[in-house]
Amino acid sequence: MNPLFQLCTRSYDEEIPIVKKALEALEKECNVSNGHTIEKPFKKSGWTFFNIQISEELSEIIEKSGMMEGAQGYGIGEQMTNFIGHYLETKGSNVRIKKIDY
Repeated sequence: MNPLFQLCTRSYDEEIPIVKKALEALEKECNVSNGHTIEKPFKKSGWTFFNIQISEELSEIIEKSGMMEGAQGYGIGEQMTNFIGHYLETKGSNVRIKKIDY
C-alpha cells in the first residue's frame, strides 16, 4: 500500500510549485522516478486541501536509508508524516500535513 497524506494551505497557487519541486528533489535524492502523485485539490472554509501519495519504493528507501532519523512519532506512519512535513518545510513550504493512510 502506498502512503497517502493530506496537505492543506490557504495559498495553494503559491504552495503547489514548492511542494512539487520538493517532492521531485526527494525522488532525486532517493534515486526514484515517479515516486509520488499529487491529487486534485478541493476547497473548504478558505483552505485548499490536496492529497499526495508516496510510492512504496520511495517510502521504503526513506525508511531504510536513515533519512527519518530524528523524526518523532509513535509509529512508522507518524514518523513518515513528520519527516515529509519537515522536508517540505525545509524546502520553503508552509503547508500543513496529516496522515490519511499508511
